[in-house]
Amino acid sequence: MPQLPNIEPIEKRHAELDNEMAQPDFYSDARRAADLSREHQKLGRVLELVNEYKESEQALEDNKAMVADSAEDEELREMAAEEIGPLEEKLETLYNDLLVAMIPPDPTDSRNTIIEIRAGTGGDEAALFAGDLFRMYSRYSEDRGWKTEIMGSNDSEAGGYKEISFLVTGEEVYRFLKLESGVHRVQRVPATEAGGRIHTSAATVAVLPEAEEVDVRIDPQELEISIARASGPGGQGVNTTDSAVQILHKPTGLIVKCADERSQLKNKQKAMKVLRSRLLEQRQREEQEKYAATRKNQVGSGDRSERIRTYNFPQGRISDHRINLTLYNLNEVLEGALDSVIKPLLEADEKAKIDNLMED
Repeated sequence: MPQLPNIEPIEKRHAELDNEMAQPDFYSDARRAADLSREHQKLGRVLELVNEYKESEQALEDNKAMVADSAEDEELREMAAEEIGPLEEKLETLYNDLLVAMIPPDPTDSRNTIIEIRAGTGGDEAALFAGDLFRMYSRYSEDRGWKTEIMGSNDSEAGGYKEISFLVTGEEVYRFLKLESGVHRVQRVPATEAGGRIHTSAATVAVLPEAEEVDVRIDPQELEISIARASGPGGQGVNTTDSAVQILHKPTGLIVKCADERSQLKNKQKAMKVLRSRLLEQRQREEQEKYAATRKNQVGSGDRSERIRTYNFPQGRISDHRINLTLYNLNEVLEGALDSVIKPLLEADEKAKIDNLMED
């Protein structure tokens, strides 16, 4: 039987949380109380699995000893022998469940998420593909009961988007979408291609956990905010007022633009939300890079310059290069059936984290 991981730190932390949750002012900070309560519940589940594993392990040893004891009643020996197989299977299941439960929680998994899609190499075809990706994520979100809200966009004259950012709100949004960051490549024959040649284009996807003011504090003195008339066809609606907002964050050089609302205030609020999320993602990426330097097992770095997936239209094939996954349901995926891609990625990510856990 495999050796159980060291659970002493978990027992110690669980006891600390027991003590903290018993304090009279524990619920004075509702957000912190909720976070600690979730952590306490997760650690409690780990300890329950450990106890169940040890009890089953003891039962298996007792049954084996009973079978080996020639002085034991024959009927009892037979009953003990019959229980050995199921107990061994139970122990294997409990062990795997325990490893999964011991994976450190990602505090951002429950966050709402901002997705930014930008057309890359490929001109008009890349912009059309960016539109396809936006539609794919929108359909997937709708199927999961999530809501989407466009934060900013720059349409392409040929169709699709040069860039688009949108907010996805719902349960565990970031957990399911965080591995979508990177370069998405498409191979297909453009409608304008008379010779029937396959073209390769690309779009980049960045997945950012929504940040709150307490996560990222921004000094107003570090911002350069400019207002302009929103550009667009027809000069109607949103384009009749000086409502477009551009925010430059001087220390990092990050620029956020928003012109989708008629209200200058609403555009500024949206732009600030995107800026906070970009700054949070940048900070997390820097921390992840330090952590990843000591890790061999990674499904993806979250680097938006990393090519992660190819959508091949002539073959109806979709390939995720991080886990060597190849499927032939391209049309279904583009219609929002993303679970066939996302679930294997989450399983591979989970396995990598377990491998790292066992190395510690």
